[in-house]
Amino acid sequence: MINRPDLNKILDSVTFQNHYYLKEELVRFCRQEGLQSTGNKSELTMRVSHYLDTGEKLIRKTPIKTPSNIEKITEDTIIESNFICSEKHRIFFKWAIGKTFSFNVNFQNWLKTNSGKNYKDAIQEYHQIMADKKKNETIIGKQFEYNTYVRDFFADNDGKSLDDAIRCWKYKKSMSGHNKYDKSDLCVLNDD
Repeated sequence: MINRPDLNKILDSVTFQNHYYLKEELVRFCRQEGLQSTGNKSELTMRVSHYLDTGEKLIRKTPIKTPSNIEKITEDTIIESNFICSEKHRIFFKWAIGKTFSFNVNFQNWLKTNSGKNYKDAIQEYHQIMADKKKNETIIGKQFEYNTYVRDFFADNDGKSLDDAIRCWKYKKSMSGHNKYDKSDLCVLNDD
């Protein structure tokens, strides 16, 4: 099995990006090097990569979120431009949609990019998103490489166990290159 290089400041960004590192490892490295250690895995990866190339410590400027000034939400209420998923919104959507409502990523993104529309439009969009989800394969975000790998592993391997998938995943992430499932990853299962 190929050994993954330790994450340290003498690594070059190409080598770094060709290997898989956990978010916790990226956060630890950022803290050791005095880099900002907040943000999602993609942001941390970009920040570490930039640091390895230039030695420059990037600082993300987070916009200040202002709280909603809506007192009561109705179907005719306009979606605010600074939309934040709050308990007030959750209560409204559970009332309007039902107890099964939850803020999924697609719906949150729709709400944040459709200010000016009303909450009746949002309810219709939620139902459409849920209907589409039942028809299509869910798209898993890039930051969830493990989930994507396991889903693709099982789609290609009936009868294999989660332990098999995890062994193949550990093998894949130890190698240089992409972290997508490939039939050749099964070679690690033959090493018994």
